[in-house]
Amino acid sequence: MTDPQAPATPRAHGPGRAFWEERFRAGQTPWERGDVHPQLTRWLADGSLERSALNGAIAVPGCGSGREVAVLAKAGFDVVAIDYAAAAIELTRQRLHEEQSTAHLALADVLTWQPAAPLAAVYEQTCLCALHPDHWVAYAAQLHRWLRPGGRLLALFMQFRREDAAQGFIQGPPYHGDIHAMRALFRAPLWDWPKPPYDSVAHPLGASELALVLTRL
Repeated sequence: MTDPQAPATPRAHGPGRAFWEERFRAGQTPWERGDVHPQLTRWLADGSLERSALNGAIAVPGCGSGREVAVLAKAGFDVVAIDYAAAAIELTRQRLHEEQSTAHLALADVLTWQPAAPLAAVYEQTCLCALHPDHWVAYAAQLHRWLRPGGRLLALFMQFRREDAAQGFIQGPPYHGDIHAMRALFRAPLWDWPKPPYDSVAHPLGASELALVLTRL
């Protein structure tokens, strides 16, 4: 099932819809692993993502080609897959068909989309690092609005430091998610943070991701 396209928020900085459409249609997606994210497998195994405990829908913003969407749907979750690019939504639809699974597909801008009912969880893997930092505050506010109290944000914060950052340049995507910036974005008392250290997961681009589960208060 596909939701109607939501209007896009004007984006003065960072890549727009055409950028992502071109890359998905051309298959130029070097950020994708070619397999299910290992951290998702761990979260499914350790109970961080337990369907009976969540008792509600889980959103995957910036779903891309839908590999994780299909895994969650196959595991019985009520999944909402959201992407800015029609080509990504089509790839997700094809993958779900191949896996004989179903999910709600939303061709929409994450900065304007709203769920029909509060969500139980959000799986944040590649959306934040694809957004220019100028949009991070708005996106973090969206995630808080989407989730019900006690809802979980399963986050993979991209660690992609570049030399020019020392001179103040912002480069991406992917954009580097410094943990101090993440603490400011997802701040107490709106979110409950687990104690560090956090698991670091190697990324094919030569970077890494910090994996942690935040609770919406």
